[in-house]
Amino acid sequence: MSNFTLHELQCFNAVVLDGGFQAAAERLHRSHPSVYAAVSKLERQLGLELLDRSGYRVQLTEAGRAFHRKVRFLLHEADELQSYAAQLAMGEEAELRVVLGDLCPLPAVLGMLSRFFAQHPQTRLHLQFETVTGPWERLLEDEADLIVHRVPHSDVRMEWIGLGRVALVPVVAPGFLPFAPDIDITPQRMRAFTQCVVRDSARHPSEQGHFLVEGALRSSVPDHLMKKELIVHGMAWGHVPRFMIEDELRDGTLLSIAGRHFPGVVEELSVARRRDRPHGPVADQLWDFWARHAPVLPVALGRVPKADAAP
Repeated sequence: MSNFTLHELQCFNAVVLDGGFQAAAERLHRSHPSVYAAVSKLERQLGLELLDRSGYRVQLTEAGRAFHRKVRFLLHEADELQSYAAQLAMGEEAELRVVLGDLCPLPAVLGMLSRFFAQHPQTRLHLQFETVTGPWERLLEDEADLIVHRVPHSDVRMEWIGLGRVALVPVVAPGFLPFAPDIDITPQRMRAFTQCVVRDSARHPSEQGHFLVEGALRSSVPDHLMKKELIVHGMAWGHVPRFMIEDELRDGTLLSIAGRHFPGVVEELSVARRRDRPHGPVADQLWDFWARHAPVLPVALGRVPKADAAP
């Protein structure tokens, strides 16, 4: 029995996944005859009939099913090896692309990045800011090496390191409401007042808006800093990260309306990267740096201060 090739195994796997030679050829960007010939040669070399070609769609034989389980594992290992080789070939990166999301407390996050890049002066930091689902889109479209934002933990394409919690507090300016802000304010009562929301910077947003009161007028802004200013000036109300309004909550410039109907929300801030992509040596060192120092946010930033109880 002569040695089979990785190409033959890839053709066989594609036929199994797509249920036919033509579809497999399209997946692999090859001709139908070349894929058919590769699988036939594999069967001759093994002395096994791997595929039942008698039906409309090719089916695995019993031997083919058992063999395919091993093939999938081997192809996965081959992909890992290729990624590892690409990583070794990279050398030290000239640039790392980092996207900060709108939930980032900048002093803590930029302090970490400053410490790391002071030790890697040959690698330039390319920093970008995105909102809502924009950081995910930049990462998944290979426009970022790493993001600092909330992460959809169900997306297996990403791996992440938790940095701490960030509370978003529903707030109003004093006098914005014609009634006392307390823990019993309902969405129905807030429907008459303009709600401020941050626009999603993603080209193709993948989520609906958060905390929206149905039927209320809305004012959209590019980031939470602008949102805070609109609320402080009595132009709207909305949810703002606690780290941005600590002083205003303390001196009464802003009032929390968090309660049973508007409980606020606590998001996990994470640093994330692609799980299925190779990473250069500096990118790996930055990842390890985050892992060694996490979490980096004060615990208080993850708590939602409640409105004063109604008398």
